[in-house]
Amino acid sequence: MSEVFHIVLYQPEIPPNTGNVGRLCVGVGASLHLVPPLGFSTDEKAVRRAGLDYWRHVALTEHASTAAFWDWAYGRRVHLFSAKATASVYDGRFEAGDVFVFGCETKGLPADVLSRGEAYRLPMKPGPIRSLNLGNAVSIVTYEALRQIGPAWFA
Repeated sequence: MSEVFHIVLYQPEIPPNTGNVGRLCVGVGASLHLVPPLGFSTDEKAVRRAGLDYWRHVALTEHASTAAFWDWAYGRRVHLFSAKATASVYDGRFEAGDVFVFGCETKGLPADVLSRGEAYRLPMKPGPIRSLNLGNAVSIVTYEALRQIGPAWFA
């Protein structure tokens, strides 16, 4: 297996968040999957303009449609992440090769996606903050999953 995890951004809207997640993927050996529609372009000109000099190193899959993504994900261990979930990310059990699905920045994951499996949230103190920045949330989940599979992955 070449990637430790598959990180999926479902209909991402904000290019810098996707860029940050791409950088994380390169750093930990994960692949990045983008499910349309995207709120930005990932063509070479747009990536260059954004200063994403590492983008060519991202193991990137841009799925043609939501259906194409779910076809690809069929039979894989898929974990959903949402501020609407009741289970904590720390209740999840993660393995190398797992698929982590995160929703768009303004709406999160829609109900039809959340109905496809177990969803986890990042615990937060009650207050005015409803959720964390997408890039931060992906990082927290990824490093919790890396902690669970142990340091052998990086040896």
